[in-house]
Amino acid sequence: MLFDLPDHDTLYAALLARDARYDGQAFVCVASTGVFCRLTCPARKPKRENCSFHPTIGACIEAGFRPCKRCHPLQAAALADPAIAALLAALDERPDLRWSEVHVEQLGFDLSTVRRSFKRHFGMTFLEMAWQRRLREGFETLAEGGKVIAAQHEASFSSASAFRAAFARLLGCAPADLRADRLLRATWIATPLGDMIAVSSRTHLHLLEFVDRKGLPAELKRLQAGSKEGIGIGALPPSEQAASELADYFAARSGRFATPLALTAPIFTRQVWDALREIPVGETRSYSDIARQIGRPSATRAVARANGANQIALMIPCHRVIGADGALTGYGGGLWRKQRLIEIERQLRSNSKSSAS
Repeated sequence: MLFDLPDHDTLYAALLARDARYDGQAFVCVASTGVFCRLTCPARKPKRENCSFHPTIGACIEAGFRPCKRCHPLQAAALADPAIAALLAALDERPDLRWSEVHVEQLGFDLSTVRRSFKRHFGMTFLEMAWQRRLREGFETLAEGGKVIAAQHEASFSSASAFRAAFARLLGCAPADLRADRLLRATWIATPLGDMIAVSSRTHLHLLEFVDRKGLPAELKRLQAGSKEGIGIGALPPSEQAASELADYFAARSGRFATPLALTAPIFTRQVWDALREIPVGETRSYSDIARQIGRPSATRAVARANGANQIALMIPCHRVIGADGALTGYGGGLWRKQRLIEIERQLRSNSKSSAS
């Protein structure tokens, strides 16, 4: 199924509350103005009788409505904010800079406004994003065979202890622990929705997670414990294949993932993951839908736990599971990211239909 819209009263209440759980899942068309908006649009709210709701941008356009100039529903939410676009461009120009609040103010931005905007769109502040970018530079130096001290300098950390602490906070281990001669190796993959860590052997991908996922250190620790020699660093064929397929996915060119996956889990969890992989691109399911599909209709909570235990993001598409009422529900990568993934997949579905016609 595609997202089934809740009733009019539920959606109108979400519009009044600017409820982000429905952002990208439903759009409001306003008869009195002829425009359609995201439910989080900052404009003054229309009267109930002037509103109709549609699940896709295409449906709004087909109904004769034009996009709102306040919330820009045709653009990614982040790019609709000039401050975010300007700061992301500045970060690209100076990834080595140890960004601080002073630098943000010198560029003419209000600190509190920037903080709220980045948290709303990315689930992290601009300074946290800049810190993560610096750490990526150090990780990539290590992956290329560089020494820890070289990685520290590349990441612009002034002290070795600060670099080790930052590395351990993100990856759950010290930089010196990631050696290049291990059977399991970690590599860093940049994506438009944030950096990801991939861990693979020579034959299978074992982990793929966004680096800001709170559960990542624990997942890496479990992989470390399950391997006799721990996790190393460097790209192996499955990680390289994953990076290539992710590039096509985020460019809305292909939703197909053929990277071989290492799926070590109890039988029930494997059944849930298999059901997730059967959800077509551009569609969603509820936890109860998955429970019925695997023949365990009363196991909705167990399905939710198995969904949350997934450590191969996107390729096992747990982001395609939503609440029974159509609202976005918990996602380890953040609800803002879940919304964008669903939008990307709707574009993929639309592109696929256009190519077939």
